[in-house]
This record gives sequence, C-alpha cells and structure tokens, in this order.
Amino acid sequence: MSLQTEFPFTLPKGYVDEHGTLHRTGIMRLACARDEIEPLRDGRVKENESYATVIVLSRVVTELGTVSRVTTKTIESLFVSDFGYLQDLYRIVNFQDPSILEALEPGAPFPRTSVEVG
Repeated sequence: MSLQTEFPFTLPKGYVDEHGTLHRTGIMRLACARDEIEPLRDGRVKENESYATVIVLSRVVTELGTVSRVTTKTIESLFVSDFGYLQDLYRIVNFQDPSILEALEPGAPFPRTSVEVG
C-alpha cells in the first residue's frame, strides 16, 4: 500500500490572474510540520493570526492552472468560496480520510466536519 501525498482539486469559481485568465484546477500536497510551524515566524501572522492559513495554503498548493508559482498573493486573491474550499480540502487530506474526495464532483462543496485546524 502506498501513501497518496498529492490531491487534485477543482475550485468552485477559480482564480483569475492579472491577465484575466481563469485557473480552476490544481494540486494540493500533504502538509508537513514545517508548513504549520514556519508561518508562526512571519510578521504578518504576528499582526493577524488568521494570516497563517494564507501562508500554509501557499506552501501546500503546488499547482494552480498555469500559474508558475502559487504565492500568498495568489491565495489572497482567491474568491472567498475558493479560499474556503481549499481550507476544507486541507482539513480533509491532512486530518481525515481523503477517500471521501473520490465520491465528490470536482468543485462540489465538501461535507461539513468538526475538525479544526489550529
């Protein structure tokens, strides 16, 4: 048995880049401890703890359409529904059973859970 470490996704609305190109598909990898620890050293997180989520997502979203590099600016520019979608996906792949993803249509909302990311 092998461990799945990358998970394809389709955003409900999609990221629109500075050229007006829509990007909906991407890949999120499993997070490692460093992905959650490093943002705590960032000054933006010291000002606003919620910003840690933006940094973590920019580290674990490895592909988003043809965007060459996913950055915090990319994540900040997502529509709220897409940001929430990626937060839910992060919780599922890192803290739950990712096999539930197989039953969902691309871009469909995830089942609500009680797992919280710290």
